[in-house]
Amino acid sequence: MPLVSLLVVTLLGAGCGGAAPSPAASASVQPTSLSVSYSEIIPDELAPWSAADGGYFAKNGLDVTLQYIASATGLPALLSGQVQIAQLGGSDVLNAAAAGGDIVIVANLVPVFPYVFMVPSSIQSLADLKGKKVGVSKFGGSADIATRSGLQKNGIDPTRDVTIVETGSAANRVAALRAGAIQGGVSQPPESTLLKQQNFRVLFDLAKEKLPATNTVVATTGAYLRAHKGVIQRYVDSLIQALARIRKDEPFTDQVLIKWEKVNNDATILKDTYNFYVSKIFPQYPTPRPEQYQAAIDVLKVNNSKLVDFKVSKILDASFVKNAQDRKVGG
Repeated sequence: MPLVSLLVVTLLGAGCGGAAPSPAASASVQPTSLSVSYSEIIPDELAPWSAADGGYFAKNGLDVTLQYIASATGLPALLSGQVQIAQLGGSDVLNAAAAGGDIVIVANLVPVFPYVFMVPSSIQSLADLKGKKVGVSKFGGSADIATRSGLQKNGIDPTRDVTIVETGSAANRVAALRAGAIQGGVSQPPESTLLKQQNFRVLFDLAKEKLPATNTVVATTGAYLRAHKGVIQRYVDSLIQALARIRKDEPFTDQVLIKWEKVNNDATILKDTYNFYVSKIFPQYPTPRPEQYQAAIDVLKVNNSKLVDFKVSKILDASFVKNAQDRKVGG
């Protein structure tokens, strides 16, 4: 057979006849550059941080630039194309999607509220909280949803029994609690561990109650997903591989926390943070499910009538996590 004909046959066979190459194998031919954001400097973001430090992005043929973009500007950055993928609160995505934003959620890294509700030692019971100020990062944000849901579940009416105020960020909320400007607020390790050492106490444990939530989701635009399904699959694979590493490698996870969250190299703080997230929060496979969004819808629909009949399933695409699970990417 002439060389040219042999080459044509070979190329046609590779394109049409054989099995598709694995995501990692395809990626090794041509690494793909991605700009990716995360919205809080908290352990919710351990999966993308660990995927970067553990080399999983690189192994899957991705050249990922991770950047911190606060929640308020994370969605505009995604919708404008400044980033192609964003880790951010599911409540932010819901509001934008209900307004017509072209957004798809491909994973839910934190499917339960990852918080304990902290108060000063002077507050010994839920009754003591009545009439006090409770802080949230921003109205409608993940901490706000968690706070209102947790208070309601524990018999406190968040609209009548307490005054909820915005602090602007998780760090500001903790600072306001320490300063006495608020008397309650959700927190998580490592900050909650530090607060316990400073004479604050846990009033109730949302993480232990396993309330379904969408604290940190992985989102992209529908346009980008349709044009780059292989890239999204490799990104999701990387996160799942990182979650598996987190579960089995505590020293590695500690170093990631120290680097990205600037956590003090304190054995108690690191141990509390690791145990909290591994035992209570992180899933093996971060499948996005409609029921995880109900708490956010219940709170947000009061001020956003478009969410009353909104079908959250239309913005979820669980196929990438399912694909990874079918291939046992997470062990």
